[in-house]
Amino acid sequence: MGRHRTDDLDGGHPAQEPPPAPRKRAGRAAGRGRVLVPLAGAVALAVLLGVAAFVIFNREHDCSSGKLPLRVVASPDIQPALSKIAGNYNKALHSIDSKCVEVTVAKESSARTANGLAAGKADADLWVADSSLLVSAARSGPGGASLPQPVESIAVSPVVLAAAKSEADKLAQALKPSWSAMIAAANVANPDGPGKKVRVLALDPQKNSAGLAALLAAAGAAKEAGKDKELVGALKELSGQLASDPAALLASLTVKSGRRIPVGVASEQAVYVHNSKKPDSPVVALYPDEGTLSLDYPVMVVTKDAGVQKAANDFAREIGTESAKKVLRGYGFRSPDGRAGSVLSKDKGFTVKAPAALTPPDTKSVARMVQTWSRLNLGTRLLTLLDVSGTMALPVPGTNMTRMQAINKIATEGLDLFPADSEMGLWSFSTHMDGQGKDWKELVSVGPLTESVNGVLRKQELVKTFAALQANATGDTGLNDTVKAAYTELTRTYQEDKINTLLILTDGAGNDDPSGGVGDAELLQFLKKTYNPKRPVSILLIAFGPDAAAGKQRMDALAKATGGEAYIAKNILQVRDFFLQGMERRLCAPKCDG
Repeated sequence: MGRHRTDDLDGGHPAQEPPPAPRKRAGRAAGRGRVLVPLAGAVALAVLLGVAAFVIFNREHDCSSGKLPLRVVASPDIQPALSKIAGNYNKALHSIDSKCVEVTVAKESSARTANGLAAGKADADLWVADSSLLVSAARSGPGGASLPQPVESIAVSPVVLAAAKSEADKLAQALKPSWSAMIAAANVANPDGPGKKVRVLALDPQKNSAGLAALLAAAGAAKEAGKDKELVGALKELSGQLASDPAALLASLTVKSGRRIPVGVASEQAVYVHNSKKPDSPVVALYPDEGTLSLDYPVMVVTKDAGVQKAANDFAREIGTESAKKVLRGYGFRSPDGRAGSVLSKDKGFTVKAPAALTPPDTKSVARMVQTWSRLNLGTRLLTLLDVSGTMALPVPGTNMTRMQAINKIATEGLDLFPADSEMGLWSFSTHMDGQGKDWKELVSVGPLTESVNGVLRKQELVKTFAALQANATGDTGLNDTVKAAYTELTRTYQEDKINTLLILTDGAGNDDPSGGVGDAELLQFLKKTYNPKRPVSILLIAFGPDAAAGKQRMDALAKATGGEAYIAKNILQVRDFFLQGMERRLCAPKCDG
């Protein structure tokens, strides 16, 4: 009792007296001793080096204070590759402040993450968006100032056109792979163009970065070629041909429906993934002649925690290593320099060399495209005023039509440009149309084209009514009273989620009302006073006939008072351009004229 064991302090061996020193031996034994001395020194050095390596290893992989969770949120297309990189990273025991970083990678659409970050609700430490374009667009929106600036890109995937491989040869005869050709095929005002053979599908640019990049590339091509109206016509058509996501769009390309060949847009990587999952129904990537924009996958640290920021920066460096790039290439992405992996080979339908890159648009251009798309996708609410005064019975020189017949044809042409969810109505106007002193008559109430009116759809009722209208042989114009009444009605029933427009179809802009009524100056004053740029009701005026030119100044004054536009049609087909110009103008309202 009371004795202390020294063996516990010496590695578990009992304490002993040091042994007596051995006697020196001559001959071979002495030579062996000389060998053991340096050998012992080498062993000692190895032990010291091993201890140093152990200390260094443990200092870099010190998990003594537990784990440091790092939540990465990435777009769904790149999330699987990043999860694999994260798995390797976690196994290597990366340590920050004596805590081993443990990375998890969640998938979420970049648009949703951007909205969450702007609202201060996103659960992410490190964000890998699919496109700097989307981040730029989000930064220009509400709460966007809180979003981080796009930084280092870890991969790229060019945005391409795509079609079913089985239709590729047939498509080559109908459509050149280019953004200009896509615009021509999608232009709603060019039904006799390539759109007769090709149906263009789009991705919603508000939800998908490849869709936004495609529209920006197409807009750049349109501007270069001076085809802004054609672009508006294409955007209007594409807004009704949207796919929910790249997988759904690419799958639909291989399903036959109708005579037209479907063509869509997607990232090159999405095409690779589709073909990997559905080898029996492959699609081909078509690289636009003008070049293209790419998804560039920027990495952004979004956490405010200093310790987690260190971990986020460390993992961000890991993603930029050559081994990580190799993993990304294996999933169908290109390295930031455009280098492709073996999965994007020529025999698999891809171009190994990176396609020509278009100059990325600036932030203002991106924001303008997003606004354009948003406004184009507002519904349409349109009341048409149709002139049925006596002069409408006069023949149109060089044709076998009266002015009334020509205007009716213009109206029918215009009707076909609007989507099925539009709301429309029709009034006719002349003098004393609905009792003494009332110069207008409601023929079809304003409402959805798909709604039933008198037992038929409103659109059919409009077409039937247009065709049956006759000129009032003894009637004068009565334009001013009608415009005031119609503008008052549209203002009263204004709908926030729609573009509210008053369309006037006439053979001239004169009032011609012998019984009096609202004068020219009074009408202009009324319109200027009533027009509200925050709740705009614009006038679109289209005149047709030899007397129209004389009233152009009057037409312009009426339209411009409401931020609208006036046109004179020289032939029926021009109406397509006029309606597109009207659509284009309403995109910039109320600042179209500076």
